[in-house]
Amino acid sequence: MILVTGGTGLVGAHLLYHLVKNEEKIRAIYRSEEKIEKVKEVFSFYRDNDSLISKIEWFKADVTEVPSMIPAFVGVKKVYHCAAFISFNPKDYREMRKINIHGTAIVVNLAIDTKVDKICFVGSIASVGDSLNSGLITEENEWNKEADNSGYSITKFGGEMEVWRASQEGVDVVIVNPGVILGSGFFNAGSGKLFSQVSNGFKYYTEGITGFVGVKDVVEVMIKLMNSSIKNERFILVSENKSFKEIFFSMADAFGKKKPSIKIKPWQTTIFWRIAWLISLLTRKEPFLSKYSARSAHSISKYSSEKVKKSLSFQFETIDEVIKRVCKNFISS
Repeated sequence: MILVTGGTGLVGAHLLYHLVKNEEKIRAIYRSEEKIEKVKEVFSFYRDNDSLISKIEWFKADVTEVPSMIPAFVGVKKVYHCAAFISFNPKDYREMRKINIHGTAIVVNLAIDTKVDKICFVGSIASVGDSLNSGLITEENEWNKEADNSGYSITKFGGEMEVWRASQEGVDVVIVNPGVILGSGFFNAGSGKLFSQVSNGFKYYTEGITGFVGVKDVVEVMIKLMNSSIKNERFILVSENKSFKEIFFSMADAFGKKKPSIKIKPWQTTIFWRIAWLISLLTRKEPFLSKYSARSAHSISKYSSEKVKKSLSFQFETIDEVIKRVCKNFISS
């Protein structure tokens, strides 16, 4: 039996499709029936989806509550831990700690207690250290706890530490650190908002650079790692390092929309995030921009996926290919 946490998120939903397609016996955790509908939407983007979703054993539980999680581990031999809370709003820090660190600790403890064979943890490039010489960032770069890290970065790093603890307690682990994940579904959250914004004629762009990867590649690597003899290793998953300008322009081309034409400079986002913070303070609504998301829009970080390419002889899809497919699915949804 394979257990998937976070199965109702972007990575988890696509992972479930590929696992079920491979005729694996799957148990997926969910918190509400409404979230299962989002998984059905993701399955609808695949041609042979009709009968597959019914093969999943849905299990209602919360990764932050031990009593609800204990029965979820009965008979489980492999765990894909995809559950996470992504936010760059400082107000969400406590909730991120609860889910990303405490929730991971619960999963790890139960995996140890029930003698699970292997765990695959979905980390992030946010918990990989920066390059000291402006070169490509690899798995060897150490995370700097003294830096001005976002709450998300701190909690994802904390989650990784819990997973490494499992490796010291007899459970094999593999960790993937994806870049910005682009995929079909969940177009009102996370990276999905980028497609929605460009489709609506988004006019602005920045020239910050980071790593991007398609969700299909992420889940395929996860499955290959779990089915391999590789253990106690982490892998950066990035197809290409691209600027947000390039990403927005590719999306605009795929949608047949006018490309964004207004370049936003660093000093402008510095002002915008402060205004957003003030508006949020007065209205108690989610800020449209945070200090950390503003900073990431301009920072230049380039990542290397050579380790996973060599370990699995894996080739990533180009980001243009990913964007064309996702835009096509966006239009049809």
